[in-house]
Amino acid sequence: MSRLTHVTSGPYAPPPAARELTAVSADGSRLHVEVHGSDDAPAVVLAHGWTCSTAFWAAQIRELAADHRVIAYDQRGHGRSPASPLCSREALADDLEAVLAAALAPGERAVIAGHSMGGMAIMAASTRPTFREHAAAVLLCSTGGSRLVAESTVLPLRPGRVRTWLTKRVLGSRAPLGPVTALSRRILKYGTMGPASAPHMVDACARIVHACPTRVRYAWSQLFEPLDLGDAVRELRVPTEVVAGAADRLTPPVHARTIAAALPECLGLTELPGIGHMTPIEAPDLVTGKIRALVADHINPVPAEPPVPAEESA
Repeated sequence: MSRLTHVTSGPYAPPPAARELTAVSADGSRLHVEVHGSDDAPAVVLAHGWTCSTAFWAAQIRELAADHRVIAYDQRGHGRSPASPLCSREALADDLEAVLAAALAPGERAVIAGHSMGGMAIMAASTRPTFREHAAAVLLCSTGGSRLVAESTVLPLRPGRVRTWLTKRVLGSRAPLGPVTALSRRILKYGTMGPASAPHMVDACARIVHACPTRVRYAWSQLFEPLDLGDAVRELRVPTEVVAGAADRLTPPVHARTIAAALPECLGLTELPGIGHMTPIEAPDLVTGKIRALVADHINPVPAEPPVPAEESA
């Protein structure tokens, strides 16, 4: 019954950062930022989801930091970023802009990956000048832009007002999650992960989610029902790939399909059979591979072979 904020061994144990930064958002909120890897390597920025922390990206950080500069930050109120009374679409965009400005050189381009609420931050920032300056390509994992409560299938009921009303109260519960136990792991797995998720994956997620303060979990939950990022998705004018778990109950694949259809430069939608909401932990190799491919294609493209002059080809 431990209150550890993350696992301390195995593939989901967070590696130590090469250095740490503090980004200051538009309203003065301070954000904890970690930088992994070499300063002269191509940049990747990771934005985690609701109730998570930088520890959520441990598998991606561990693999990518060998040849990338990986920048991960704690959303306000999560991990090591202090809580704030402002939990809004604008705050998500402000915070992402602040991290990009603090961690990247002027004009430097990065691949930006977001999971769940982190994906919402990316969409919310789509028209912001700092985002457009720095975003070379985007990966959206297990996220949604609107109707988040109405489309959730966490409760096994028919769609409609009753399910929406009950889901809002479940997601917005003020009850503390308490310590990680066998029962709490089973509940978390049902709500957020695929049925075949390995025990060490479930434990990694449980440690992270249970570490989120109750007041922060509740405050951010109030954003989800009214949120509508449809306009922002249509302005996300960078190459964007979308990944979704087919067994995701929090943001079912209908969200990914809606986003993919609205994106100006959608590179593709990948739906993963049997995978739930926690795609970076449930399918770590696939998510890491998608990020690596985006860097290769949009930050470090392979130069084309120079054409052979006509006189030399004769």
